[in-house]
Amino acid sequence: MTMSALGEPCVLLKLGEIVLKGKNRELFERRLIANIRHALKELGLELDVRKRHGVIAIFLPTGSTPEQAEAVARRVADVPGLVWIHPAWRVAKDPDTVLKAGLELVRDTDEVRRRAPFAVRSRRRDKRFPLRSNELDRLVGGAINDEYGLPVDLKRPELTVHIEVDRDEVFVFTGGLPGQGGLPVGSSGRALVLMSGGIDSPVAAYRMMRRGLHVDFLHFSGIPFTTSESIYKAYALVRKLDRFQSQSRLWVVPFGKAQQSIRTSGQDRLAVIAQRRLMLKTAEEVAHRIRAAALITGDALGQVSSQTLANITAQDHAVELPILRPLVGWDKTEIMAEARRIGTLEISELPDEDCCSLLAPKRAETRAKIEDLKQIEKRLDAEELIVQLADSIQEYTL
Repeated sequence: MTMSALGEPCVLLKLGEIVLKGKNRELFERRLIANIRHALKELGLELDVRKRHGVIAIFLPTGSTPEQAEAVARRVADVPGLVWIHPAWRVAKDPDTVLKAGLELVRDTDEVRRRAPFAVRSRRRDKRFPLRSNELDRLVGGAINDEYGLPVDLKRPELTVHIEVDRDEVFVFTGGLPGQGGLPVGSSGRALVLMSGGIDSPVAAYRMMRRGLHVDFLHFSGIPFTTSESIYKAYALVRKLDRFQSQSRLWVVPFGKAQQSIRTSGQDRLAVIAQRRLMLKTAEEVAHRIRAAALITGDALGQVSSQTLANITAQDHAVELPILRPLVGWDKTEIMAEARRIGTLEISELPDEDCCSLLAPKRAETRAKIEDLKQIEKRLDAEELIVQLADSIQEYTL
């Protein structure tokens, strides 16, 4: 059988929790399709993205190769809102054509060479198709068994042939790529991430992208008392995360002189929490300017002295915007595993001169009192300082 007889390569996308959105589902689907189209622009292909009942199909130009379909699948696998991505073949809605496609699909697989157990799973979204799902399973499965001698195992197959009968065609495929799950980026609004060069904040940003937030990134640099290394590192992290949402923006605040003022305030044990509050206040001012509705941090309860419950409460008190902490209940091992999975761990572990190292007292306060922190901010004239810091930000676009 030739490639043209088998059909045309395409990609079939399976939706996640979007299907549970009821009357609002169409809004989420429109956002998801827009995100998919934007992500695929970089491939330079004329792609046709179509919504079907419960799935999205991406059709490639006539004459496209399976390798191009694989490239499309790999790119959309990074788009939140999808749970499975299947490179597939699009064939005519005819039982004989579907049968031939199923045989051709598995012919050169490793499972055939090893005589591995297999199963056929059919789904008939178009009930006008002449064969029921179980009849289609038996037709194609029997032919594969006769042609290649593979044993049938419906419980633990090593090879599964999927057949999905749709409105205008039938999709035939084996295997697929797991998606990111969650909701389409942008469906929940916009937020601002306080992005350090560490392991936690990139993971926190990713987790909130999966909940539908489009995020901007705010990095506090120790300049002029540190080098630009931390900025380069933050930029690299944002580039790595950008594949999940696109159009990311990095904002950098030169924070060194503000830190120097905190250091000379005479409250050594409170310096770290005072700095965190000043960062949050500055982030809130920036968020208002870029119309972000929340702040995101990588705090995990009890991980370091500044992240005790009392200190987190003192930080929350500094701003009116909600502070989202998606990692608050995670331990370091879990955070590192997620960072490794999304590809940010290697960058985060690169050495740099973090601005937080400028304020590292021998013993930090674990139960900061809000009134004490307010007194420090009063001496610093924090409200004026916040505006100055926000005015000094620099934007780095990807």
